[in-house]
Amino acid sequence: MKADLHCHSNVSDGVLAPAAVAAYARKGGVDVWALTDHDEVGGIKAARQAAGELGMRFVAGVEISVTWANETVHIVGLRIDEDNRALIDGLAATRHGRQARAREIGAQLDSAGIPGAYEGALRYVGNPDLISRTHFARYLVEIGACGSTSEVFRKYLTEGKPGYVPHRWATLADAVGWIRGAGGIPVIAHPGRYPFSDTAEGALFDEFRQLGGNAIEVVTGSHTPDQYASYAEVARRYGFLASRGTDFHAPGEARVEFAELPPLPAGLTPVWHDWF
Repeated sequence: MKADLHCHSNVSDGVLAPAAVAAYARKGGVDVWALTDHDEVGGIKAARQAAGELGMRFVAGVEISVTWANETVHIVGLRIDEDNRALIDGLAATRHGRQARAREIGAQLDSAGIPGAYEGALRYVGNPDLISRTHFARYLVEIGACGSTSEVFRKYLTEGKPGYVPHRWATLADAVGWIRGAGGIPVIAHPGRYPFSDTAEGALFDEFRQLGGNAIEVVTGSHTPDQYASYAEVARRYGFLASRGTDFHAPGEARVEFAELPPLPAGLTPVWHDWF
């Protein structure tokens, strides 16, 4: 069974509508698919319908932005009830402030010699409440300021670079609580992406487990093959279930496409082991 449990549509910072993401995933051989838009569940109903029409098993999901140790960490929720009121209200609170942050990013880029970035980023936004750094990155590629979105994040929008504006997201306890309260499974997304020391990373895993989290992404588009092995060992050591997903945003934009993502390493318990 080929599961992809981390994908984005234009309801957050992806390019394609939910039904188009479903079709692209199915074309890539996906059998079990989750839509996990950032801090938003508005695309789930369309995604569920499209997946059903394509013969894919669908998993309702979300990716919640968390501030932990002054860094942004993402917690994916799988098999959630997207109509759960506490989850909906929590996500709305998390989204609050993105517009003000985006305007400040635009002002900083203007000062750095890139005028009109806020207006340019808006052209890539499907949901104005969820304008993000990714939308700015796509605009900077469009105007030739950088050759790729990865180059944008090396030169702009990150700490110490023009366009970096920090934001306080939900707490880890909030995110895990909202997901569990909505009947879902909390998953630490792409743990290899965060700039933590071994000690800090261990503290994150310990707190996550104490709060009721029990899964991490092992195979993801953000990880290298070496990290697949490293986080497989983390999953074994902490007793975490293992998840897998491309973190898809747009065709050709990710390092790994649906058809290319490898299976989970042997000896792990997949997060979906008892779903069907």
